[in-house]
Amino acid sequence: PFTVALDDGFYAEEGLNVSIDSGSGSSQTIPRIATGNYDIGTGDFASLVKFKDQNPDAAVQAVMVLYDAPAFAIISLEGRGIDPHDPASLEGRKLGAPPPDSAFAQWPSFVAINDIDESKVAIESIGFPVREPMLAAGDVDGIFGFSFSSYLNLKSKGVPPEDIKVMMMSDHGLELYGNVVIVNTDFASDNPDAVRAFLRATVRGIRESIGNPERAIDSILARNDVGRREVETERLEMCIRDNIATDWVMENGVGDATPERLEASLDQIGISYEYTARPSAADIFTSEYLPDIAARKLN
Repeated sequence: PFTVALDDGFYAEEGLNVSIDSGSGSSQTIPRIATGNYDIGTGDFASLVKFKDQNPDAAVQAVMVLYDAPAFAIISLEGRGIDPHDPASLEGRKLGAPPPDSAFAQWPSFVAINDIDESKVAIESIGFPVREPMLAAGDVDGIFGFSFSSYLNLKSKGVPPEDIKVMMMSDHGLELYGNVVIVNTDFASDNPDAVRAFLRATVRGIRESIGNPERAIDSILARNDVGRREVETERLEMCIRDNIATDWVMENGVGDATPERLEASLDQIGISYEYTARPSAADIFTSEYLPDIAARKLN
């Protein structure tokens, strides 16, 4: 949505001079926002929570939810005995997990939420490059990963789409939000109208990406000369369906978060992460810069 909002002049119409740099993951992006190297950026909700716990005075806060449902998933194939609608079916299976994978980081919470007998699940440490190949070859029964990324990787290796089974963790009790828009709070305090304008234009970018996906893909491919249109189109469609335009968002508008779910998310992160000084929901997220609900409706 950001590149669409930039290319179509939505930011310029708000009087903003916006430039976009590609990031290298939340662990790099969030500290750069905190130090003021960037005014605004995006990052993973759980990474923001942990950063704020370790740096309670850091000048960062989320101001908009992009992924109402994170893409964290366990991906399997037909015939491997894993039912994407039944987490208990993971018992007795071997799952491949790259140790730094953000989906795998949710495993302790997922186990606790769904009362899975962890002793009955074999976890094999594997590298990112061999994750999907090992699943396709039958070396593991399932893998941890981002839903759309692993699905598309498997499909590109010739696996029939109907054989790919995706268990979305958010469908089975994981309350975490996914990617969020993060601001430097000093910048936001000094420039509240600029933050509000940025979010207004970004919402327009989201709505345009949903309503005109071909335009969104043009914007992506203009910055990625190795991307393939059909792959990126399917990635966008999956992301919109599974992560952005959830049932809750369709009813309440894009971008907001509830205090109850924020607190539940913090509690679930605490299952696998030991807080030093657990932040509150208000430390992590504010809705004060969001447009009103009518402007954030996607239908």
